[in-house]
Amino acid sequence: MSLLKRMPPKRRRLGLTDYRKRLKLVKSGLPRLVVRKTNKHIIVQVIKPKFGGDETILTVTSKKLREFGWKASLKNTPAAYLTGLLAGLLIKSKVDKAVLDIGLHRPSKESKVFAAALGFKDSGIEIPVGEEILPDEDRIKGAHISSYYKSLKESGAETIQFSKSDESVYMNLEAHFEEVKNRILRELGGDESGGMGS
Repeated sequence: MSLLKRMPPKRRRLGLTDYRKRLKLVKSGLPRLVVRKTNKHIIVQVIKPKFGGDETILTVTSKKLREFGWKASLKNTPAAYLTGLLAGLLIKSKVDKAVLDIGLHRPSKESKVFAAALGFKDSGIEIPVGEEILPDEDRIKGAHISSYYKSLKESGAETIQFSKSDESVYMNLEAHFEEVKNRILRELGGDESGGMGS
């Protein structure tokens, strides 16, 4: 009997990949919607399983939202939704169904990962995701952020969180969200009447 033990793959040892979960996703044969967060941005990718290695067919970061006039943070819940919506509209001519790959993120109700998935779904692409875990409409539009910002302003509290932001954006974040969302839909051929899981 050999004393040598098979070494697990490096990404498993480092806790970077759950290979059992990934195998289930790959076996579906569907493109994977991959959502990742960094300290500054939301990243949305569409990855197609292929023999010999996956193929990334689309990568969109929330930085792209600046081209549509987005002035708020690039890593909040509304930005995650809009990045997902943008990615879906850009790829819907090639993909009509996908599966969500959240990696090692623990499924957390109303998280930014699911906000991005909802945006992707609202572009018209079918993606199986439970309605109960998706953020509600107020959260998608940033009502909670506006409320927090207004309470800070009223109390006079000092914070660096919004120090580089245009005050008018956070005082009316829901309206700003709708303006940018409609511009994305208008410029990329989406339906301005749809959305939010409808």
